[in-house]
Amino acid sequence: MSKQFFAHSLPGRPASEWQTLDTHLENVAEKAFHCASSFDSSHWAWNAAWLHDLGKAAAEFQAYLLRENGLDDSEYDDAGPGRVNHSGAGAAYAQETFGLIAGLTIAYIVAGHHAGLPDYFPSNTGRAALQIRLEEGMNDLSRIQSMAERLKDRLHTSIKPPAFVKPHNFHLWIRMLFSCLVDADFLDTESFMNVVQAQERGGYPTLPELKTIFDAHMNQLTTEAERTPVNTVRHEVLAACRKAALQEPGLFSLTVPTGGGKTLSAMAFAFDHAAHYDKRRIVYVIPYTSIIEQTAGILGSIFGTGNVVEHHSNLEPEKETQRSRLASENWDAPIIVTTNVQFFESLYSAKPSRCRKLHNLIDSVVILDEAQLLPPKWLEPCVDGINLLARHYGVTFVFATATQPELPKLDKPREIISNPDALYEKLRRTAIVFPHDLNDRCDWDDIAAQLQRHDQVLCVVNTRRDCYELHKRMPPDTIHLSALMCGQHRSEVIRKVKDSLKHGLPTRVISTQLVEAGVDIDFPAVYRALAGLDAIAQAGGRCNREGRLNDRGLLGQVHVFIPPQNAPRGLQLKGENTTRELMALPDFNPQHPMEFTRYFQLFYSRLNDTGERFMELLRIDVPHIHFRTAGNKFRLIDDLEQQTVFVHYGNSGPWMDELRRIGPKRQTMRKLQRYTVNLSRRDFEKAKADGLVEEIWTGLYCWIGGYNETHGLDLYGAGWAPEDLMV
Repeated sequence: MSKQFFAHSLPGRPASEWQTLDTHLENVAEKAFHCASSFDSSHWAWNAAWLHDLGKAAAEFQAYLLRENGLDDSEYDDAGPGRVNHSGAGAAYAQETFGLIAGLTIAYIVAGHHAGLPDYFPSNTGRAALQIRLEEGMNDLSRIQSMAERLKDRLHTSIKPPAFVKPHNFHLWIRMLFSCLVDADFLDTESFMNVVQAQERGGYPTLPELKTIFDAHMNQLTTEAERTPVNTVRHEVLAACRKAALQEPGLFSLTVPTGGGKTLSAMAFAFDHAAHYDKRRIVYVIPYTSIIEQTAGILGSIFGTGNVVEHHSNLEPEKETQRSRLASENWDAPIIVTTNVQFFESLYSAKPSRCRKLHNLIDSVVILDEAQLLPPKWLEPCVDGINLLARHYGVTFVFATATQPELPKLDKPREIISNPDALYEKLRRTAIVFPHDLNDRCDWDDIAAQLQRHDQVLCVVNTRRDCYELHKRMPPDTIHLSALMCGQHRSEVIRKVKDSLKHGLPTRVISTQLVEAGVDIDFPAVYRALAGLDAIAQAGGRCNREGRLNDRGLLGQVHVFIPPQNAPRGLQLKGENTTRELMALPDFNPQHPMEFTRYFQLFYSRLNDTGERFMELLRIDVPHIHFRTAGNKFRLIDDLEQQTVFVHYGNSGPWMDELRRIGPKRQTMRKLQRYTVNLSRRDFEKAKADGLVEEIWTGLYCWIGGYNETHGLDLYGAGWAPEDLMV
């Protein structure tokens, strides 16, 4: 009779009730096999699953389980004290059994299933590298031969990578396999260790059930809508989306002017496409947390908030249930609303917690809202990830925006709208007025005087400092809006603006570009500091949004002005200079959709690096991949360039007190996320030197300088004049 090994114990329960290692490995193998079947890799996931916990058969691990549960471990007298790294042995066994490519493929996955996918060479990560782990694993393997022998007949030894796997996409295939293993491992461990939590998972309506709800909502919306020109266009957009949904899966662009019903029409495409091609879920990806709540709110009002899983850092704790929290771990729900950060960083992460969801992207429909806001610094990896998911993993993408970019190296999307030019003309609600003289700079006093001629006006500027300087020159009832205000503060101010506009009250707003992407406000006049053409168009989308002026035979006025200083150096200045170059052309038409194609082609050509050097980490020496180094580097928002501080606003005080007392707990940090402001590293270091921040827990800081209802964090009122590059 073979010796019994255990994978998991239960506190206070006898060993006879523990989970055996054989049972755990078989359960995980079956789950991983199923997960990987959709990309023709089941046997690879099966093998990795059988090997992932092989090291738990070591005497040291078995003795550890017994000791931790207060049981006699004398049968393992020869075992050393402490825990054993149980993933190295399976990785070494894979290399020994399957050879170079197949062996390393499984070794990466097995060795990383707790600590994360490793680099192969130790140059960047030292002893965490797979090369070192394999050496250690060979030593461990020599001590668990009996368990290793038992696995021989369980493994599929004649395996080849799927035909689509090539050196340039090897890294994503590894992550997909890794995702299948770690999710299967998490789920089986949870089902044994925490039955109550496991039962909380799932229970969501199916996509077909949600489609019935959605179709009923859209029918009612269409029936009850006034027969206005705007609603007529929205109906045309909706019909085009439903028609295009029957086309073969792949890449689609949805080029719709602001106010054209893009959000619901994109969802209609997603539901119809999912029904026709048996897609498993819809993932709605949004660039900023500041606007994600708006979209989630629209979808939640249709399906019920409990049936829309939001996964982003700015989620209010009151909106998070145990079920939605669990679904956000692996995106095992039919509708996910998330951010660019969550989506794209997961594609290049090495961490099990981030990669766990990847296999649930397979056979999904992904809507990329405001697609022009993909970060230029990471354009190539983002585009490459999109291409690979669409080519090999059954993902259909919809690039939905009013300012459609021409993304370099992207497989050609199919445009859903047959004649975007005509659509833009039908929905034309603004006239964009550019200055005649590109050198004719305005000072802030001039701009303030022009703004005061309007009862309702929005002015968008390029930096926080500009916002502060212009606002100082405006009447006291003028509203200031910038990211020096915490998320809770901004949300309250935007609600106030919407309410004021709704009731026809005088409303003047000075804002940074945080209002430009998706914030649903409608002004009769908008002023925009010279910037990238896409930013100007997005600001214009806040003007005459509902077409009320058209009913009176008028257009909203969007005035572009040249501010006292150029846009900040870097991407903003490149955008401004690109617009200047286009403005000098005789055929420049800022309201023609093809102008954005020309703008983005020119803008992208000005960039020095869009992520090409990063991709070398994943392609240059296959199969010796720098997984962990790449995962650490790939950050859509660079934490090294800024520092988050908590601010005293609203109800933040008690939560900061709790943070001081007990440290960063999940509920506390979720609550405080709404009360944070990001400072540039330069501003933070100066504030720290001046005693304006307090470290209330290791690495966590609170702003103890001024914070007021008008401007938020008082960075400039203290007499500072640093260059501020943040919006």
